[in-house]
Amino acid sequence: MEPVVELTGIEIGFPGVKALDGVSLRLLPGEVHALMGENGAGKSTLIKALTGVYAIDAGSLRVDGQEHRFSGPAESQAAGISTVYQEVNLCTNLTVAENMLLGREPRRFGRIHTRAMNRRAAEVLARLGLDVDPTSTLGSHPIAVQQLVAIARAVDVDAKVLVLDEPTSSLDADEVRVLFDVVRSLRDQGVAVLFVSHFLDQVFELSDRMTVLRNGRFVAEHRTAEITQLELVQEMIGRELEVLERLDRQPADPAAPAAEPVLKVVGLGRSGELEATDLALHEGEVVGVAGLLGSGRTELARLLVGADVADRGEVQVQGRTRPWRSPRQAIDAGVAFSSEDRRAEGVVGDLTVADNMILALQATRGWLRPVPQRTKDELVRRYIEALDIRPADPNALMRNLSGGNQQKVLLARWLITEPRLLVLDEPTRGIDVGAKAQIQQLVAELAADGMAVVFISAELEEVLRLADRVVVMRDRRKVAEQVNDGLEVSDVLRTIAGAGESAVALEVVPDAEEAPRA
Repeated sequence: MEPVVELTGIEIGFPGVKALDGVSLRLLPGEVHALMGENGAGKSTLIKALTGVYAIDAGSLRVDGQEHRFSGPAESQAAGISTVYQEVNLCTNLTVAENMLLGREPRRFGRIHTRAMNRRAAEVLARLGLDVDPTSTLGSHPIAVQQLVAIARAVDVDAKVLVLDEPTSSLDADEVRVLFDVVRSLRDQGVAVLFVSHFLDQVFELSDRMTVLRNGRFVAEHRTAEITQLELVQEMIGRELEVLERLDRQPADPAAPAAEPVLKVVGLGRSGELEATDLALHEGEVVGVAGLLGSGRTELARLLVGADVADRGEVQVQGRTRPWRSPRQAIDAGVAFSSEDRRAEGVVGDLTVADNMILALQATRGWLRPVPQRTKDELVRRYIEALDIRPADPNALMRNLSGGNQQKVLLARWLITEPRLLVLDEPTRGIDVGAKAQIQQLVAELAADGMAVVFISAELEEVLRLADRVVVMRDRRKVAEQVNDGLEVSDVLRTIAGAGESAVALEVVPDAEEAPRA
């Protein structure tokens, strides 16, 4: 079968960095092709070369056998290549139909023909098996539906190739199944789908073929059925999987005398977001928070650090009740927070790695007392080495780093402030297995050195791997809490599902209404 897209010997460089070095990729019609590699392997750069965002320095790009040199995304789209990125870049204030046909609206007598636009959108949605009202406002739908609308928009331009960049990172299991049904439907219609994901199980479930990159170079192409997950990960990281061996962490001894908590919340809650919650956090302990999307995990994190203001309950720091109405008060008390939305609430793309890393420390000092340059250089050098941040260039712009390395810089930002409590909301989401293992190891080491850590993740294996205690959230309330002395994923899943709690080795907490309130 002739490939619909073939890239051969692609080279792209930035000042001081060779992002792609002789990379090749071929996409066949009617196949789902996974692009695999660690963060920083060159996946995003290759996608941007294919979609006309980056100019190619060397190599060839052919679409249907014709060589192209795209000067921008419009030329790539005109050649039949459509892309849906991890963050849905649509207009939530417009209707579904308006988003799908934005810039291509049917017109009548010089005006937008709304009825024809809605009819066209309905036809495309029906063809993909999606039951979505084209006249509804896009922002009224959950992120999963918005993602599907973005795909519908992408294929409505007679796309030969559909590029999906981390499309499932914000979806739950049911939403992923719907998305996969749509992707399979497009594959069966002859579309070539390029699928990028860090979820290995999803890659092996959906893809027919895969290409592996490492350090900006082509490693191999495989039929998915002919390679194991272990072999794939070894190709991605270029070494044996010793980094993924179980961490040598011992759960906290429940019989040991409890020291004064670093932070304790009593009846903490916020109307419409989180029911009244009790939680005590101790030195040297990792408290894992598990639950489905929308269960209240992030809402709990934001209340713990003052990012959102509670309307009930109280916060105690080392036994003393403290006002808790802003992140600044939390920072002053030694509480640091890494948000799940690192692009909107963490990364400052136009600043350097060094400037991003030093932001929190500078904020604690005030802008009239700048951090001395020598101190700044020493701190940045130390954490670049300690966290293996790549490239190891403090002057590199933050926006040019991979997601995993951006996450490491954000962790360094807070570690520099020497917090007593670190709240991490999805710190490994969207990053590769190697960087994920490094961050998990770092969390274990921080706890061993006495730091209290709240670790929130949708991946239950990750929570159980790290946590001394596990808090389970459901329906915006805390429903269970237990020492992790051998908990299994199935135990936590049953509690999350709300079925058979009596048979689960988790201590179910009282209803939120019974919890003490301030």
